[in-house]
Amino acid sequence: MSREPELPDGGPEAAATLAGGGGGAAVLEPLVRTVLDALAAGAARRGGPVPAGSPEGLGAEVARALAHPDRGGALGRLTALLAYGSADPAEPSCAAHLHCPPLAVAVAADLAVSALNPSLDSWDQAPAATTLETLLLEELARLVGFGSGAAGVLTSGGTESNLMGLMLARDLVLGRASGRRIELAGVPGTAPRARIFASEAAHFSTRRAAALLGLGEDAVVPVPVDRELRMDPRALSEALRDSVSRGERPVAVVATAGTTDTGAIDPLRECAAQAAEHGAWLHVDAAYGGGALLSDRLAPLLDGVELADSVSLDWHKLGWQPIPAGVFLVRRAETYASLARRAAYLNPADDEEAGYPSLLGLSLRTSRRADAFTIAVTLRTLGRDGLGRLVDACHDLAHAGAAAVRAHPRLDLHADPVLTTFLFRYLPSDPARADRVNAGLRRRLLREGTAVVGRTELPGEGPGRVRLKLTLLNPHTTPAEVERLLQGVVAAGKAEEDQL
Repeated sequence: MSREPELPDGGPEAAATLAGGGGGAAVLEPLVRTVLDALAAGAARRGGPVPAGSPEGLGAEVARALAHPDRGGALGRLTALLAYGSADPAEPSCAAHLHCPPLAVAVAADLAVSALNPSLDSWDQAPAATTLETLLLEELARLVGFGSGAAGVLTSGGTESNLMGLMLARDLVLGRASGRRIELAGVPGTAPRARIFASEAAHFSTRRAAALLGLGEDAVVPVPVDRELRMDPRALSEALRDSVSRGERPVAVVATAGTTDTGAIDPLRECAAQAAEHGAWLHVDAAYGGGALLSDRLAPLLDGVELADSVSLDWHKLGWQPIPAGVFLVRRAETYASLARRAAYLNPADDEEAGYPSLLGLSLRTSRRADAFTIAVTLRTLGRDGLGRLVDACHDLAHAGAAAVRAHPRLDLHADPVLTTFLFRYLPSDPARADRVNAGLRRRLLREGTAVVGRTELPGEGPGRVRLKLTLLNPHTTPAEVERLLQGVVAAGKAEEDQL
């Protein structure tokens, strides 16, 4: 086993020195070296995409490490353990989730943010970062196709962004119908039942948001999808008409641009037209598919996104940023009104009148990191075209992987990739065991520490719906490496069959 890295000279007292600004550079440099050495040691010990063994075994090792009495070596020891016990998204055989390997330049930029620790809830805590986030959001709004009247904020990810979109939809649509400020008075008890329309393949955060907003998860109407898991526009039209005929009020249509399982993109223009016809808000969840806007090849897939009232993007997916790097945008800044807040100790009116801007009223959070900085550095380093080439490389890789699945007699491809992910399954000798074998082979690969493959289920009822998933977000992975991963899936499937 590699020697555990220790703290530099000075021990825990040196580690306790404040880092901020340039004054902490002398202390940070050896600490960063300790971290880098520990990351390498932990990854070498792991030797693959994920540590082999059981969750219980790894959990016990983590517990022992936390109980270690030696404070002096904690940074190196725990960093090495974290690296050993992590799923490494840079490994070609780690391809289960929308979990990207971050760009080195973004990781370095994130270190600067952590060292300086600006907080975006008031200008005097983040003078430069306040302006930087504002300008970056204007740039991203243009990328989406919004005009100069747009507004937005950096979020923790798609879940927070989706909540914000549906909160504004609730306040605006129900407020307009009732003549009251919903954010102050609440949802009228005698009002028509509020409804949100989302595809059967929409992210679960839509239902969670409905619950948090007091509408109830049952307020979300699941709209049928086609085989590629795209929302059926005719089914949406019928669902909206049926809802209105029952005396209900359509509040929002949530269109997905890049479903988690297949990367499917709902028909955005048709969704926009139907939402407008019924006076509903259109929120586009482009947390995954928004990355297509970086690619000249794939950007046309998001035709119509500019018609949305709000959009969510996640740059910690097809943007290669450290988590979190979510973005929430609205097409018209005035629709943000119900989120506006003033706190005398953060954004007094006379400060704003004197030219000191505040982002407090744009976010659900108060203290907030300057996550816009890493995105800004990345865009200035690679440009849209450079990031677009990374998107295209992952898209090509997904198509190569799908072709390999199609060519293998023991694998079954569900559908061609839209973005960088695809579903498939191993075909056992006994079709009745397909779900059990596919679920089991994935856990087998995890126990062996050889691969991290996704698992999901197709919409519907009954057996035969379990599918495996590859989500390819490493542009440096090669088609040969993906083919080796698929061969490992087949070998694990055969072993699982033999064990049953």
